[in-house]
Parts: sequence; structure tokens; C-alpha cells
Amino acid sequence: MSLIIDVHGHYTTAPKALEEWRTRQIAGIKDPSVSPKVSELKISDDELRETIETNQLAKMQERGSDITIFSPRASFMAHHIGDFQVSSTWAAICNELCFRVSELFPNNFVPAAMLPQSPGVDPATCIPELVKCVEQYGNVGINLNPDPSGGHWTSLPLSDRSWYPIYEKMVEYDIPAMIHVSTSCNGCFHTTGAHYLNADTTAFMQCLTSDLFKDFPTLKFLIPHGGGAVPYHWGRFRGLAQELKKPLLTEHLMNNIYFDTCVYHQPGIDLLTQVIPVKNIMFASEMIGAVRGIDPETGHYFDDTKRYIESTLNLNADERHQVYEGNARRVFSRLDTKLKSQGR
Repeated sequence: MSLIIDVHGHYTTAPKALEEWRTRQIAGIKDPSVSPKVSELKISDDELRETIETNQLAKMQERGSDITIFSPRASFMAHHIGDFQVSSTWAAICNELCFRVSELFPNNFVPAAMLPQSPGVDPATCIPELVKCVEQYGNVGINLNPDPSGGHWTSLPLSDRSWYPIYEKMVEYDIPAMIHVSTSCNGCFHTTGAHYLNADTTAFMQCLTSDLFKDFPTLKFLIPHGGGAVPYHWGRFRGLAQELKKPLLTEHLMNNIYFDTCVYHQPGIDLLTQVIPVKNIMFASEMIGAVRGIDPETGHYFDDTKRYIESTLNLNADERHQVYEGNARRVFSRLDTKLKSQGR
């Protein structure tokens, strides 16, 4: 029987004290006299347990999933706020909380890190936090924001050499990056309904138009939310690759790019599993995340994605195992090592 590994979870239910501290930090950008010290944030283990046991863990047990790769709340990353020092302090706090959750619930949560990105700042400045999270916290992956500007897209494409120091560390540690933007501060793009999906599609196209994976043949990207528009327009992307004289997508990108199952209806999962090779799909729900309500057409939560995997006719038992467990253990090799150490 497969372990059900959810590769996309965020700490969206963190204690209120975290948000209150962040509010003070933001206020301190204009008025340093009100800027809080890190030591002023007090969150007990009991508070962490309560937020997890009554939310993510309860839903995992109810829906039948075993392990969540757990990273800081994506919309809270807000890399566009403040400077690198602000982002660095904030990332360190959020990453430590996810690590503490993984220590309190070692059989259910494994941490992944946000990076202290900041608009216009060399991505290489993120490396110390990345190293700390992997070596001290046992993180199995990172979240990489291709647009730290918050919806204005002022950064160079992911194929630009300025990103290479991060990729070099990813390859060294054999960790994947989930390509995940944060809050949109551009009124044209709703954060979860437009900006996230636009970014998924944009990241895929940046990779398609480049030869990034020739330079980094073992680099691994997870594009969340089912890949944005990519599976739905698979013919368009195959055709564009052909016009650009790129290899077939199976050779050009699909040894390096993966998609999760954060798609919140049955036809969407049916399409994803029909179009994208099974080896490139990993189970995820982003629970508790962007869509929290119950679908009136089914009577079940929109983000109860396991139901869609179970119901699709496009997967046999072995393929479901790959989606639920096999692919995650292969792509997140440090997760596989951790699970083996636990006898799983």
C-alpha cells in the first residue's frame, strides 16, 4: 500500500502571534523605533501543536494522507516588502517554525524552505539560508519565487545566469525547487486566482525557451497548481518548442520538470493525467490553502484531491503508486532517505 505523500503544503494556520510580529516588522520599515526584535516572537510548542492537530493533521487523517512537505505560507513570503534584511529575518523565522512542526510531528511533516529573496538583489544572497535549512533543519526542498516584485515581473527569467548559484546548491544537495510566487501587489492580478497560475505557466515557458537543463541536467523544478495553463495547452507548448527548434518536450523539459495535483475538480485531474506523463506527476493538495470551501456539486472539499486521483480512469494501481509515493521519493531524494531511516 502506498504512502500518500502531499508535496505541497504551507503553514497557513500559524499562530496569530506570527502575523502580529510581521505587522510590526512592516511598520518598522518606515519607523525603525517600532521594529520588533526576533526574540519578541514567542510561540510555544503547545501553540504549534494546536494549530496543526486541529487543522492540517486532522484533514490529513480524515482524507487518508500520510506525509506533507511543509513550507511557510506562500502569500506571506511577500518578498516585495522591505529590503533583503527584512526578507532574511522573516524567512528565518518562518523556516524555523516549519522545522519545529516537523520535529513535533516527525511522521507527518517534512520541512521545505522559503528563501529570503528581494527585488533587485542577487539571488546568491539566499544561499546561507538555503544551506542552514538543509544542513541544520533537514529540509528536503525549497520554494523559489520567480517574481520577488509581487506581480510586476522585474526579475530576469529563471534561465538567466544570476539564478545559477542557487541551482548549483540545489544540484549539490539534490533538492528540487517548487516554483511558487507570493502575494500580488499588482491590482491586475488576483494572488491565487491569477498570479499563481500565471507564474506557473510563465516559469514553464521560461524553461522551454532556454537551454537551462543542458547546463543543469539534474536540476528539478516542481511547478504547482497542476502546472497552471500548461497541461490544458500542451499542444501549444509542443508546437512552440518545434517552432523554436527545441527538442521534443519529453527530452527538452520532462526529465527536469514535474507537476502537482493541486487541481480542484475531476475533469482537471483527468486532463492532467491524460496529457502529462505519469512519471512527472506528484500528489498534492495545498491544504489548507487557497480554496477551502466545499464544492456544492460534489459535497466534498475542493482541495480533497485524493478523491480525484482515486476516481480517474487514466491511472492503474501502479501509476497511482507513482503519483502518491514513488515519484515524490525519487524527486525528493532527501525525503526518501528520511523515510528509509524511519523504516518506511
